[in-house]
This record gives sequence, C-alpha cells and structure tokens, in this order.
Amino acid sequence: MENETIRIRQKVEEALEQIRRFLQADGGDVELVDINNGVVKVRLLGACGGCPMAAMTLRNAVEKTIKDQVPEITKIEAIN
Repeated sequence: MENETIRIRQKVEEALEQIRRFLQADGGDVELVDINNGVVKVRLLGACGGCPMAAMTLRNAVEKTIKDQVPEITKIEAIN
C-alpha cells in the first residue's frame, strides 16, 4: 500500500510539473499539499493565489492534467 501511495504521489507531482511552467510564466505556482483517498489538495501560490481566474485555472489546468494522468485521483481541492 505504501508503494502505491508513493507511486501516485510521484505521478501527481509529474502532472503538476507539466503545468507549473505555464503558471510560473504568469507569476504563479502550485504546491502539492496532500493526497488522501483519491483527493489531492493543492495550494495556488504567487499571482495565482489572489487571481480572480484561480478557480478556472484549478479546474481547467490543474484538475484536468492530474485526472488525465492519474485516474486514481477523484477530486482536486485548493486550500489556502
């Protein structure tokens, strides 16, 4: 079970790396906070943290990328 958890975490980190450069180009970033029972918790940083488009970024970029690459993930939540 622990190996599976590590594998999923690595895959989520890889997915985040793919979108991170786009976020960083606009002065933002994303941080993986936790994964528990198929739910990924992330924190939007920098310009993304206070951006009025943050919810759209979370849904259209972060959530889509992670779910496409890690089907075990069922939900993405942003935390402050």
